[in-house]
Amino acid sequence: MDASGSSPKRRLPAGRKADLAAYVEQTGQVTVGDLAAHFGVSIDTIRRDLDQLDREGVLVRTHGGAVSATGGALKDKALDVRMRVQTEEKERIARIAAGLVDDGSVIMLNAGTTTLAVARALRNHRDLTIATNNLRIPGELSPTVFRDLYVFGGAVRSITQATTGPVAFTMTAGGPEVDIRCDLALIAVGAVDEAGYSTSNLGDAAMMSEMIERAERTAILADSTKLGRRFFAQIALLERADYLITDAPPAPHMAAALAQADVEVLVP
Repeated sequence: MDASGSSPKRRLPAGRKADLAAYVEQTGQVTVGDLAAHFGVSIDTIRRDLDQLDREGVLVRTHGGAVSATGGALKDKALDVRMRVQTEEKERIARIAAGLVDDGSVIMLNAGTTTLAVARALRNHRDLTIATNNLRIPGELSPTVFRDLYVFGGAVRSITQATTGPVAFTMTAGGPEVDIRCDLALIAVGAVDEAGYSTSNLGDAAMMSEMIERAERTAILADSTKLGRRFFAQIALLERADYLITDAPPAPHMAAALAQADVEVLVP
């Protein structure tokens, strides 16, 4: 066959997978059909490639396609997708966070897959009072862990399976709000940079900010892919937190900013 013919050049599987990974990274979200057409191979071949890349942590396999494993592409993806990203890092962060929690204390947890990991890491704790807007946390907690468990009301965001609204409770319908405080707020954020902590949704940012205001101590939870980045909605300045729990030491400029803000960095 003439090398100058119109037939597409055959690629080695490894080369195709590298190109596929780069394409998903650039596009953010793709379907199996789109990939098959783009690379000129069968849908079954693409499915096998995606399965392998998912196992390697390069991308996240979804029903009918894949999404990029980078934080920016996932910030507004469904919870079941985000639960499969940075799982080992989140578990390490969760174990450190659980170590800050004393038996019998009052804690607040916000929405997110990292705080779900924290809930699982609390399995050996006892007599906690827990308040959260994370609708999945009650199902993750053993009844032996808590004395009281409260879920904040408000509008439900199905994509995060959490509520967005005031950090408040009333004793009776229409009655005055009860002033609530906690010993420790464990707040998972979308991004951390020298300006502070941020997320992609205004309602979430307001709720997280209020949790911080009601806490004696605050630990920010963010894996290393979120450091040095900034999202749309500001939550709080760096100095509003007591701890930053992450899976790897921050870059020097970020570490210097955290030290200046008197934030203790905790890593495995």
